[in-house]
Amino acid sequence: MPNVHLRIVGRVQGVGYRYALQHEAVRLGITGWVRNRADGSVEALAQGPQPALDALIAWARRGPPAARVSDVTATPATGASQQSHEAFVIGPNL
Repeated sequence: MPNVHLRIVGRVQGVGYRYALQHEAVRLGITGWVRNRADGSVEALAQGPQPALDALIAWARRGPPAARVSDVTATPATGASQQSHEAFVIGPNL
């Protein structure tokens, strides 16, 4: 199953972005995780059918109403990131 690593930059911490992304991923049937990074960005790993991943990436570019997304980088996940996930969870901050 395809995997994608996301890095979201902008006003994305303190606005409910992780919770909203988790909700959208679950709605789309995607598994993986999302977390805040020390540099103020949000990072996520998503696994699911390509059309669902494309929809999540499109959503990530908008985010929840209070967010101001300036950039989203989406790259294929490699190595250990390709492991299977059973749910979509909010991970510990990095």
